[in-house]
Amino acid sequence: MRKTREESLQIAKRILHYIESSSLTGEEKNQIVEDSVVNFENYVNKAILKHRKAASTDYSFVEWEGEGAVFRDTKGKEFIDCLGGYGVYLLGHRHPNVVKAVEAQIKRYALHSQELVDPLRGYLSKLVAAITPGDLQYSYLTNCGTEANEMAIKLARIATGKKCFISTTNGFHGKTMGSLSASGKAVFREPYMPLVPGFYHVEYGNADAMEEMVKNLETTGETVAGIIVEPIQGEGGVNIPPMDYFERLRKLCDEHECLLIVDEVQTGMGRTGTMFGIDHFDVVPDIMTLGKAFGGGVMPIAAMVARGKHWKRLEENPFLLGSSTFGGNPLCCAGAIAGIKTILEENIPQVAKEKGDYILDRLTQMQINYPELMVAARGKGLLIGMQFANNDIGFDLAKRLFSDNILVGGTLNNATVIRIEPPAVITYEQIETVLNTIEKHLGNMVKEEQYQMVNS
Repeated sequence: MRKTREESLQIAKRILHYIESSSLTGEEKNQIVEDSVVNFENYVNKAILKHRKAASTDYSFVEWEGEGAVFRDTKGKEFIDCLGGYGVYLLGHRHPNVVKAVEAQIKRYALHSQELVDPLRGYLSKLVAAITPGDLQYSYLTNCGTEANEMAIKLARIATGKKCFISTTNGFHGKTMGSLSASGKAVFREPYMPLVPGFYHVEYGNADAMEEMVKNLETTGETVAGIIVEPIQGEGGVNIPPMDYFERLRKLCDEHECLLIVDEVQTGMGRTGTMFGIDHFDVVPDIMTLGKAFGGGVMPIAAMVARGKHWKRLEENPFLLGSSTFGGNPLCCAGAIAGIKTILEENIPQVAKEKGDYILDRLTQMQINYPELMVAARGKGLLIGMQFANNDIGFDLAKRLFSDNILVGGTLNNATVIRIEPPAVITYEQIETVLNTIEKHLGNMVKEEQYQMVNS
């Protein structure tokens, strides 16, 4: 039955009371938890509750506030965040520099009129050109990473006049139709087939396979507009390619006049120990996409940035790629600008490298100590993966860590690889707590009968 205007207004008033109150009563805190479960079951999707890797079926924790490397539930229970929004919280939760900029901007104006020139979009695009590799210059600002990848795919087609794309197995580029067509996991793709035609996949890290695919397509009369690939696969399981991989892809694209598109949505902005993941390989792509940490951990914003020579068609029609209503809005641009300034001032890439090296050294030793459970530890900077002998081990460890107030991330629909992606602002004391807790649980698990049978 449809609710009356007054009933709807009362719902809105109650919710805003929770948001705007500086403190809540115990009864209100309990009500929020109860409401959250009911709302997800009836108005969002109850399956989301069952698919969370860490919390399992325990729905009594509702994320409510946070700063730095921690967040708290409605009752003040504090968790160390080693999931980091799958890369969003590089600067932590609510970094004061970013919050200050967003607050200042919202006192001036929040969204642009769509008709006048909006200065912050121009300022942010100039700043992006200053920090990205080589001659990357022009930016198209969007709301999220998958939208940025859609724009990259469209730009590659109009810039080259060619049609096909080659991506990699286990790659992840988003879930809108074009980005999903580039992604390389069946679990995401199968429900939506047939997808956008003209997308092909080869093994990640295998430059020979990429070269063979380009040649085979051209031999059969197809034209290749671009190759789209992550510098390090995140969702695919923190997979790192050979050091000559991108050099060979760059040469391949130059020889066949197609574009190298590098998806930096998760690896960009300092996460891997360099400003961008591609910097590890000393290669300049034709197009780069950014997201997640790009908004400073406060605002949702992403970008597609390209070399100037690929932008000529857009001089004829600047709206050929699209015309996003909210893309590049002043609030999000303010957050991104403040985030970039903070990354540069605090040398976040170096911080991520040093803390990541420390974590990975410890995890590598744990892998040596518990090989029957953990089969590998790998990563760069603060994008680290622990690979386990099977999915059940990873899922069990994630649940045990959650019970000790530590949140980690398994790849979606697969906990064989657990990602460690803490904010760069995580303290060494917090790191020690996380590592000691992981080691404690591995030590306990290896003694349990169910895990003694793993490799027998």
